[in-house]
Amino acid sequence: MNSLKVLGLSFVLCAAISCKDNQEENKTSSEATEAVENKLTKSISEEKIDSVTQLAANQYLSMAGKIVEGEYPKTFYPKKEEFEASNSGWWTSGFYPGTLLYLYEETGKDTLKQEAERILAHLEREAKNTSTHDLGFMMYCSFGNANRIDPKPEYNDILMESAKSLATRYNDTVKAIRSWDSAPWNKAEKGDLVVIIDNMMNLELLFWAADHSGNERYREIAINHANTTMKNHFRDDYSTYHELIYDEQTGEAKSKITAQGFADESSWARGQAWGLYGYTLMYRETKDQKYLDQAKNIAKFILEHPNMPEDMVPYWDFDAEDIPDDLRDSSAAAVIASALLELYKYTDDENYFNAAEKMLSSLMSDEYLAKQNELGGFLLKHGVGSKPANSEVDVPLTYGDYYFVEALKRYEEL
Repeated sequence: MNSLKVLGLSFVLCAAISCKDNQEENKTSSEATEAVENKLTKSISEEKIDSVTQLAANQYLSMAGKIVEGEYPKTFYPKKEEFEASNSGWWTSGFYPGTLLYLYEETGKDTLKQEAERILAHLEREAKNTSTHDLGFMMYCSFGNANRIDPKPEYNDILMESAKSLATRYNDTVKAIRSWDSAPWNKAEKGDLVVIIDNMMNLELLFWAADHSGNERYREIAINHANTTMKNHFRDDYSTYHELIYDEQTGEAKSKITAQGFADESSWARGQAWGLYGYTLMYRETKDQKYLDQAKNIAKFILEHPNMPEDMVPYWDFDAEDIPDDLRDSSAAAVIASALLELYKYTDDENYFNAAEKMLSSLMSDEYLAKQNELGGFLLKHGVGSKPANSEVDVPLTYGDYYFVEALKRYEEL
């Protein structure tokens, strides 16, 4: 047999072996995926999810009739039957259009998308707002979802402008993004830089900007902020302070405060939720193991806390003084549930899935979920904005609804 024939036969044999290896590899991968899917036993039926989604769509369409141009739903006070809205510059303005868009995806109702687009046309003005760190909440939860569902050049432009505005608040000495411009009620002085745990949620916008512009400075800012927060915000048990005050000239952490919690050393439930969601997001965007470890440790603190109620809807603060008779915070449960469902995808730890499922089951019960035409169109009862400030206490909250609908969507897609 001449050398060319030998070479040809060798090539055929190698190709066959390679093809077989690839088939075996694909089969193994397929079997592994199937095994993960098969071992998930959902206790919430598709019919129940669909029923709640339809209720949510109807509620939000009814809410649309209660607001006028330039208004953004914030909350509803059941005892006074009073609806409260904000302007576009308030930190929660992006949640209403974001929820509408999630519900449009799930139901296909064009009226939901149309109402979202009406709001977006007004919200666009906030892209140049450099006075707030909440542009992720405001612009990514709204325009980010809109662009994902129906990509448009103008949405890209608005998101890039928003990221540019957010990046102006970054301090390279502290290596963090300024949250509030001032906080004199919390000991902040001129020359201080205030960072709150909530700011972890706004980093997603910067990662998007890096991916879509090729400008890695946005990614660098997000990573630096997450690292600074991980270093200084968390206690040894992975609970978090709400607010840190830094000297912006030296980068030194001067004060650690829990402004919206029961006490400075207490564990404010929604603060833990923001941290869990934020570091799960960081792992998604970087695949850096340290962020996954951080998310898992925060989850452990939350899920194993002795004051976590049986129904898995946390008290507004894990250390609140009137437990077990103190208020729950449904918004914290919604954020935690959504984060746990994503964390489950990266860990295959069924404890995360089971806890999220329990939270969702509770939030879908009559104890927490509004009936049709209740709560001014909102979905979840028993949210707590800031109990120390007596602001939005035991009421529905627009961000609670957003993360509840997001969690339902993630649950259904698993």
